[in-house]
Amino acid sequence: MLLGQKIKKLRELQNLTQDYVAQQLGVTQSAYSKIENDEVDVSYSKLELIAKALDIKPEDIITFNEHIVFNVMHNKTGNGMIVHQASAIEKKLYEDIIEQLKKENAHLKSILDNVLLSEKKGSKS
Repeated sequence: MLLGQKIKKLRELQNLTQDYVAQQLGVTQSAYSKIENDEVDVSYSKLELIAKALDIKPEDIITFNEHIVFNVMHNKTGNGMIVHQASAIEKKLYEDIIEQLKKENAHLKSILDNVLLSEKKGSKS
């Protein structure tokens, strides 16, 4: 997914209009539209302004993945924050990965214990 597409999805998740974000950036709606359509390059300083308008961090834009479901929540002050809610499938995948890593760690620990034991026996001879 291109940067402009990520910006557009994040803007839409917050129910903001292009006009609103354009005003925050001090540009016209058509100039902002070019950003979302990936018709212009976005400098990091411009990305910071966009992130500020969306009330998120620039890295949240860069790392945004449309395949992950996000809920936009607002705290008492009205500041938005994005909270990831893992689906049941994602949760199962993570649990499977964790279990596999636990098994790999146990196996590597046993190999290391055997090597250390062999070295210890070798040094006694």
